[in-house]
Amino acid sequence: MWIINDFPAYGMLSGWGIHGKLACLHCMEHTKAFRLYHGGENSWFDSHRRFLPNDYAFRRNKNAFKKGEVDMDVPPPKLTPIEVWNRVKGYPKVTESGVQKIDGYGEWHNWTKRSIFWDLPYWKDNLLRHNLDVMYIEKNFFDIFNTVMNVSGKTKDNEKAQMDLSLYCRRKDLELKCHSNGKMYMPKANYTLSLDQIKQVCHWLKDLRMPDGYSSNLSRCADINRGKVIGMKSHDCHVFMECLLPIAFSSLPTHVLNPITEVSHFFKDLCCTTVKKEDLNVMEQNFPIILCKLERIFPPSFFDSMEHLPIHLAYETRLGGPVQYRWMYPFER
Repeated sequence: MWIINDFPAYGMLSGWGIHGKLACLHCMEHTKAFRLYHGGENSWFDSHRRFLPNDYAFRRNKNAFKKGEVDMDVPPPKLTPIEVWNRVKGYPKVTESGVQKIDGYGEWHNWTKRSIFWDLPYWKDNLLRHNLDVMYIEKNFFDIFNTVMNVSGKTKDNEKAQMDLSLYCRRKDLELKCHSNGKMYMPKANYTLSLDQIKQVCHWLKDLRMPDGYSSNLSRCADINRGKVIGMKSHDCHVFMECLLPIAFSSLPTHVLNPITEVSHFFKDLCCTTVKKEDLNVMEQNFPIILCKLERIFPPSFFDSMEHLPIHLAYETRLGGPVQYRWMYPFER
Protein backbone atom coordinates (compact mmCIF):
# COMPACT_ATOMS: atom_id res chain seq x y z
CA MET A 1 0.00 0.00 0.00
CA TRP A 2 2.73 2.46 0.98
CA ILE A 3 6.16 2.66 2.57
CA ILE A 4 6.81 3.51 6.23
CA ASN A 5 10.26 4.82 7.13
CA ASP A 6 12.17 7.74 8.57
CA PHE A 7 12.99 10.81 6.48
CA PRO A 8 16.44 9.73 5.12
CA ALA A 9 14.99 6.41 3.90
CA TYR A 10 12.02 8.39 2.56
CA GLY A 11 14.43 10.13 0.20
CA MET A 12 16.14 6.93 -0.90
CA LEU A 13 12.95 4.97 -1.58
CA SER A 14 10.88 7.74 -3.15
CA GLY A 15 13.67 9.00 -5.43
CA TRP A 16 13.16 12.59 -4.23
CA GLY A 17 16.18 14.18 -2.54
CA ILE A 18 15.51 15.40 0.99
CA HIS A 19 18.31 17.97 1.05
CA GLY A 20 18.25 21.56 -0.09
CA LYS A 21 15.38 23.99 -0.39
CA LEU A 22 13.28 21.49 -2.39
CA ALA A 23 13.25 18.88 0.37
CA CYS A 24 9.45 18.83 0.72
CA LEU A 25 7.86 16.28 -1.61
CA HIS A 26 4.46 17.96 -1.21
CA CYS A 27 5.52 21.52 -2.11
CA MET A 28 8.16 20.45 -4.68
CA GLU A 29 9.30 23.37 -6.86
CA HIS A 30 6.64 25.67 -5.39
CA THR A 31 8.50 25.93 -2.09
CA LYS A 32 9.45 29.31 -0.64
CA ALA A 33 12.47 28.04 1.27
CA PHE A 34 15.73 29.98 1.01
CA ARG A 35 19.33 29.73 2.22
CA LEU A 36 20.30 31.85 5.21
CA TYR A 37 23.16 34.22 4.41
CA HIS A 38 25.17 33.74 7.61
CA GLY A 39 23.87 30.40 8.87
CA GLY A 40 24.24 28.71 5.47
CA GLU A 41 21.26 26.44 6.16
CA ASN A 42 17.98 26.28 4.28
CA SER A 43 15.10 27.93 6.08
CA TRP A 44 11.32 27.67 5.64
CA PHE A 45 10.81 30.92 7.55
CA ASP A 46 7.80 32.91 6.26
CA SER A 47 6.75 30.02 3.99
CA HIS A 48 3.43 29.39 5.67
CA ARG A 49 1.38 32.56 5.27
CA ARG A 50 0.37 31.24 1.86
CA PHE A 51 -1.62 28.47 3.62
CA LEU A 52 -3.75 31.01 5.53
CA PRO A 53 -7.18 32.28 4.42
CA ASN A 54 -6.87 35.19 1.96
CA ASP A 55 -8.34 37.71 4.40
CA TYR A 56 -6.16 36.69 7.36
CA ALA A 57 -4.33 39.65 8.92
CA PHE A 58 -0.93 37.91 8.97
CA ARG A 59 -0.82 37.96 5.16
CA ARG A 60 -0.50 41.75 5.08
CA ASN A 61 1.80 42.15 8.07
CA LYS A 62 5.08 43.76 6.95
CA ASN A 63 6.82 43.84 10.32
CA ALA A 64 6.36 40.48 12.07
CA PHE A 65 7.69 38.27 9.27
CA LYS A 66 10.14 39.16 6.49
CA LYS A 67 10.95 42.85 6.34
CA GLY A 68 8.42 44.80 4.33
CA GLU A 69 6.87 41.75 2.64
CA VAL A 70 3.25 40.75 2.27
CA ASP A 71 2.23 37.28 1.12
CA MET A 72 -0.85 36.83 -1.05
CA ASP A 73 0.35 33.60 -2.72
CA VAL A 74 -1.83 30.50 -2.94
CA PRO A 75 -0.79 27.17 -1.38
CA PRO A 76 1.27 24.84 -3.61
CA PRO A 77 -0.89 22.62 -5.84
CA LYS A 78 -1.32 18.96 -4.91
CA LEU A 79 -0.20 16.89 -7.90
CA THR A 80 -2.22 13.83 -8.86
CA PRO A 81 -0.35 10.49 -9.01
CA ILE A 82 -0.61 10.54 -12.81
CA GLU A 83 1.01 13.99 -12.94
CA VAL A 84 3.88 12.74 -10.78
CA TRP A 85 4.25 9.65 -12.96
CA ASN A 86 4.45 11.78 -16.10
CA ARG A 87 7.36 13.64 -14.51
CA VAL A 88 9.40 10.63 -13.45
CA LYS A 89 8.67 8.00 -16.09
CA GLY A 90 11.63 9.07 -18.24
CA TYR A 91 14.17 9.06 -15.39
CA PRO A 92 16.63 6.19 -14.85
CA LYS A 93 16.03 3.70 -12.04
CA VAL A 94 19.61 3.88 -10.84
CA THR A 95 21.99 6.84 -10.66
CA GLU A 96 25.42 6.88 -9.09
CA SER A 97 25.44 9.16 -6.09
CA GLY A 98 27.39 12.36 -6.68
CA VAL A 99 28.37 11.35 -10.22
CA GLN A 100 25.27 11.45 -12.36
CA LYS A 101 22.53 13.98 -11.68
CA ILE A 102 19.33 14.58 -13.58
CA ASP A 103 19.19 17.96 -15.34
CA GLY A 104 17.63 20.63 -13.16
CA TYR A 105 18.33 18.84 -9.88
CA GLY A 106 18.18 21.33 -7.01
CA GLU A 107 16.73 24.05 -9.28
CA TRP A 108 13.22 23.02 -10.25
CA HIS A 109 13.15 19.43 -8.94
CA ASN A 110 14.91 17.07 -6.51
CA TRP A 111 14.43 13.80 -8.39
CA THR A 112 17.45 11.52 -8.11
CA LYS A 113 15.95 8.49 -9.91
CA ARG A 114 12.70 6.75 -10.77
CA SER A 115 11.76 4.62 -7.79
CA ILE A 116 11.36 0.92 -8.48
CA PHE A 117 7.95 1.12 -6.77
CA TRP A 118 6.60 2.76 -9.93
CA ASP A 119 6.86 -0.70 -11.55
CA LEU A 120 3.95 -1.82 -9.36
CA PRO A 121 0.79 -1.63 -11.53
CA TYR A 122 -1.21 0.25 -8.88
CA TRP A 123 1.49 2.66 -7.72
CA LYS A 124 0.52 5.41 -10.16
CA ASP A 125 -3.03 5.34 -8.74
CA ASN A 126 -2.06 5.64 -5.05
CA LEU A 127 -2.88 8.97 -3.45
CA LEU A 128 -0.49 8.25 -0.57
CA ARG A 129 2.69 6.42 -1.54
CA HIS A 130 5.27 7.51 1.03
CA ASN A 131 4.30 8.30 4.62
CA LEU A 132 5.95 11.19 6.41
CA ASP A 133 7.04 9.54 9.66
CA VAL A 134 5.35 11.37 12.52
CA MET A 135 7.73 9.82 15.06
CA TYR A 136 10.77 11.26 13.28
CA ILE A 137 9.16 14.68 12.66
CA GLU A 138 7.83 15.00 16.19
CA LYS A 139 11.25 14.18 17.67
CA ASN A 140 12.90 16.82 15.47
CA PHE A 141 10.21 19.41 16.18
CA PHE A 142 11.00 18.80 19.82
CA ASP A 143 14.23 20.77 19.18
CA ILE A 144 12.10 23.68 20.35
CA PHE A 145 12.91 22.33 23.83
CA ASN A 146 16.66 22.80 23.29
CA THR A 147 16.15 26.34 22.00
CA VAL A 148 13.95 27.40 24.92
CA MET A 149 16.29 25.71 27.42
CA ASN A 150 19.25 27.32 25.62
CA VAL A 151 21.17 24.03 25.43
CA SER A 152 24.69 24.74 24.24
CA GLY A 153 25.42 23.13 20.87
CA LYS A 154 21.78 22.14 20.30
CA THR A 155 19.94 25.44 20.38
CA LYS A 156 19.02 26.96 17.03
CA ASP A 157 19.60 30.43 18.42
CA ASN A 158 23.27 31.42 18.11
CA GLU A 159 25.34 34.36 16.87
CA LYS A 160 24.86 33.46 13.19
CA ALA A 161 21.13 33.15 13.80
CA GLN A 162 21.08 36.64 15.32
CA MET A 163 23.03 38.03 12.35
CA ASP A 164 20.49 36.50 9.97
CA LEU A 165 17.70 37.87 12.14
CA SER A 166 18.87 41.42 11.53
CA LEU A 167 18.89 40.76 7.76
CA TYR A 168 15.40 39.30 7.42
CA CYS A 169 13.38 40.60 10.37
CA ARG A 170 12.56 43.76 12.33
CA ARG A 171 13.34 42.68 15.89
CA LYS A 172 15.76 45.18 17.34
CA ASP A 173 15.50 43.69 20.83
CA LEU A 174 16.99 40.37 19.65
CA GLU A 175 19.83 41.64 17.46
CA LEU A 176 23.45 41.38 18.61
CA LYS A 177 24.50 44.19 20.95
CA CYS A 178 27.91 45.79 21.39
CA HIS A 179 29.71 46.06 24.75
CA SER A 180 31.69 49.16 25.66
CA ASN A 181 34.86 47.16 24.95
CA GLY A 182 33.72 46.51 21.38
CA LYS A 183 32.76 42.85 21.81
CA MET A 184 29.38 41.63 20.60
CA TYR A 185 26.94 39.76 22.83
CA MET A 186 23.53 38.14 22.45
CA PRO A 187 20.70 39.71 24.47
CA LYS A 188 18.43 37.30 26.31
CA ALA A 189 15.49 36.37 24.11
CA ASN A 190 11.95 36.31 25.48
CA TYR A 191 11.58 32.69 24.30
CA THR A 192 14.49 31.38 26.42
CA LEU A 193 14.43 30.53 30.11
CA SER A 194 16.77 32.03 32.66
CA LEU A 195 19.29 29.81 34.47
CA ASP A 196 17.08 29.67 37.57
CA GLN A 197 14.04 28.71 35.49
CA ILE A 198 16.04 26.00 33.70
CA LYS A 199 17.06 24.48 37.04
CA GLN A 200 13.44 24.63 38.21
CA VAL A 201 12.44 22.59 35.13
CA CYS A 202 15.18 20.05 35.92
CA HIS A 203 14.04 19.83 39.58
CA TRP A 204 10.43 19.33 38.46
CA LEU A 205 11.46 16.63 35.98
CA LYS A 206 13.64 14.91 38.59
CA ASP A 207 10.66 14.57 40.93
CA LEU A 208 8.23 13.57 38.18
CA ARG A 209 6.61 10.13 38.43
CA MET A 210 4.69 8.72 35.48
CA PRO A 211 2.15 5.83 35.44
CA ASP A 212 3.73 2.41 34.98
CA GLY A 213 4.18 1.63 31.30
CA TYR A 214 3.26 5.13 30.13
CA SER A 215 6.83 6.23 29.49
CA SER A 216 10.37 5.52 30.53
CA ASN A 217 11.86 7.03 33.68
CA LEU A 218 12.17 10.65 32.57
CA SER A 219 13.73 11.69 35.89
CA ARG A 220 16.97 9.98 34.86
CA CYS A 221 17.31 12.51 32.02
CA ALA A 222 17.43 15.56 34.32
CA ASP A 223 20.85 16.85 35.38
CA ILE A 224 20.13 19.50 38.02
CA ASN A 225 23.74 20.52 38.63
CA ARG A 226 24.41 21.34 34.98
CA GLY A 227 20.88 22.48 34.23
CA LYS A 228 20.45 20.06 31.34
CA VAL A 229 18.07 17.37 30.14
CA ILE A 230 20.00 14.62 28.36
CA GLY A 231 19.52 11.12 27.00
CA MET A 232 15.90 11.39 25.91
CA LYS A 233 14.77 8.73 23.42
CA SER A 234 12.19 9.14 20.65
CA HIS A 235 9.29 8.02 22.83
CA ASP A 236 10.45 10.28 25.69
CA CYS A 237 10.28 13.21 23.28
CA HIS A 238 6.82 12.00 22.17
CA VAL A 239 5.48 11.99 25.74
CA PHE A 240 7.16 15.28 26.64
CA MET A 241 5.98 16.99 23.45
CA GLU A 242 2.33 16.04 23.83
CA CYS A 243 1.83 16.15 27.62
CA LEU A 244 4.60 17.92 29.51
CA LEU A 245 5.81 20.74 27.28
CA PRO A 246 3.17 23.34 28.31
CA ILE A 247 3.82 22.56 32.00
CA ALA A 248 7.60 22.71 31.72
CA PHE A 249 7.49 26.08 29.95
CA SER A 250 4.67 27.63 31.99
CA SER A 251 7.01 30.45 33.13
CA LEU A 252 7.39 31.76 29.56
CA PRO A 253 5.51 34.91 28.50
CA THR A 254 1.96 34.20 27.38
CA HIS A 255 2.55 35.14 23.73
CA VAL A 256 5.35 32.53 23.59
CA LEU A 257 3.70 29.83 25.69
CA ASN A 258 0.38 29.82 23.82
CA PRO A 259 1.67 28.75 20.36
CA ILE A 260 3.97 26.15 21.98
CA THR A 261 0.91 24.76 23.80
CA GLU A 262 -1.01 24.73 20.51
CA VAL A 263 1.78 22.72 18.86
CA SER A 264 1.61 20.24 21.73
CA HIS A 265 -2.16 19.89 21.31
CA PHE A 266 -1.78 19.48 17.53
CA PHE A 267 0.53 16.49 17.86
CA LYS A 268 -1.61 15.01 20.62
CA ASP A 269 -4.76 15.25 18.48
CA LEU A 270 -2.91 13.94 15.42
CA CYS A 271 -1.69 10.84 17.29
CA CYS A 272 -5.11 9.88 18.70
CA THR A 273 -6.18 6.29 18.16
CA THR A 274 -9.34 7.55 16.46
CA VAL A 275 -9.66 10.67 14.32
CA LYS A 276 -12.64 12.36 12.68
CA LYS A 277 -12.49 13.87 9.22
CA GLU A 278 -13.98 17.15 10.40
CA ASP A 279 -11.30 17.36 13.13
CA LEU A 280 -8.56 16.79 10.55
CA ASN A 281 -9.97 19.62 8.43
CA VAL A 282 -9.80 21.94 11.45
CA MET A 283 -6.23 20.81 12.22
CA GLU A 284 -5.20 21.39 8.61
CA GLN A 285 -6.57 24.94 8.80
CA ASN A 286 -5.14 25.73 12.24
CA PHE A 287 -1.57 24.52 11.98
CA PRO A 288 -0.46 27.20 9.45
CA ILE A 289 -1.72 29.79 11.95
CA ILE A 290 0.31 28.14 14.73
CA LEU A 291 3.44 28.13 12.55
CA CYS A 292 2.95 31.80 11.72
CA LYS A 293 2.68 32.59 15.44
CA LEU A 294 5.98 30.79 15.99
CA GLU A 295 7.56 32.70 13.09
CA ARG A 296 6.72 35.95 14.89
CA ILE A 297 8.77 34.74 17.89
CA PHE A 298 11.65 32.47 16.85
CA PRO A 299 14.53 33.36 14.47
CA PRO A 300 14.60 32.16 10.81
CA SER A 301 17.26 29.55 11.69
CA PHE A 302 14.68 27.65 13.75
CA PHE A 303 12.50 26.78 10.74
CA ASP A 304 14.18 23.91 8.92
CA SER A 305 12.32 21.22 6.94
CA MET A 306 11.22 19.41 10.12
CA GLU A 307 9.29 22.49 11.28
CA HIS A 308 7.66 22.74 7.84
CA LEU A 309 6.60 19.12 7.23
CA PRO A 310 3.88 18.96 9.96
CA ILE A 311 1.79 21.28 7.80
CA HIS A 312 1.13 18.24 5.55
CA LEU A 313 0.51 15.66 8.28
CA ALA A 314 -3.22 16.25 8.66
CA TYR A 315 -3.67 15.85 4.89
CA GLU A 316 -1.78 12.54 4.94
CA THR A 317 -3.83 11.34 7.92
CA ARG A 318 -6.99 12.08 5.98
CA LEU A 319 -5.69 9.82 3.18
CA GLY A 320 -4.05 7.07 5.22
CA GLY A 321 -5.91 6.92 8.49
CA PRO A 322 -4.66 7.07 12.11
CA VAL A 323 -0.98 7.78 12.57
CA GLN A 324 -0.42 4.75 14.84
CA TYR A 325 -0.53 2.46 11.78
CA ARG A 326 1.86 4.57 9.70
CA TRP A 327 4.84 5.49 11.89
CA MET A 328 8.09 3.87 12.92
CA TYR A 329 7.50 2.99 16.59
CA PRO A 330 6.51 -0.68 15.97
CA PHE A 331 9.58 -1.23 13.81
CA GLU A 332 11.92 0.69 16.13
CA ARG A 333 10.80 -1.51 19.04
